[in-house]
Amino acid sequence: MEKIGIIGLGLIGGSIFKDLKGKGYDVIAVSNSQNGDGIYKSYDALKDRDVVFVCSPMNKTLKILDELEGFLQPETVVTDVCSLKEFVCEKRRPYKFVPSHPMAGTEHKGFENSFEGLFNGAKWVVTPVFGESDRLISIIKVLGAEPVITTPQKHDEAAAMISHMPMVISQALFLAAGDNPLALEIAASGFRDMTRLALSNEEMACDMVSMNHKNIEHAILKLYKSVGDLIGGNYPQTIAKIKKERSKMFLK
Repeated sequence: MEKIGIIGLGLIGGSIFKDLKGKGYDVIAVSNSQNGDGIYKSYDALKDRDVVFVCSPMNKTLKILDELEGFLQPETVVTDVCSLKEFVCEKRRPYKFVPSHPMAGTEHKGFENSFEGLFNGAKWVVTPVFGESDRLISIIKVLGAEPVITTPQKHDEAAAMISHMPMVISQALFLAAGDNPLALEIAASGFRDMTRLALSNEEMACDMVSMNHKNIEHAILKLYKSVGDLIGGNYPQTIAKIKKERSKMFLK
């Protein structure tokens, strides 16, 4: 059984920590915000780890990946969980770096909101641009997720469409509705559900928008075109098709 190390115990890191610990894995973490059994303050604790998950905010990830070069063995598999992949693939590392991104989360943040089972049934994107990914994929499956292999470029384009752009639209919708006091007064479940992503982790949201703005802008233009096609076309027929296709996607 692989020895696991985790850097950062927020929602994602904390959920990996709790999940693998509950499954009997030898798991330790490095965290500045949490204390407890198996939680350390120095990367030195990771020297004997087989697989290390870097679960830090995107704006801190490159620095951590650089710092780990002075602590880890060449055979150690390291992955990040950033929602963007191109920027972490700038150079080869002296350890086995396999960039990845779990497509799971909530609008909440922090270790206190992490839980076992977060990744059950989720897709987990893996971009093995530097080689070996088998050991990481095995752990991903243990966590209950389904690995999806692609390139960093394709991942970032897709993430803009189904994650980053919806978040921006959710925030923009709330701002737009703010100009209409009556709309906010009578807002109910539909508006609540449509604006849930506006509550996303602020640091993560800022990183996504600043680092993936070109793909987000392109996705918004596609959305704008789709709105025009939807309203200008056979609306009932299109809605029926959307319902059918969406049901297939989320039937599992």
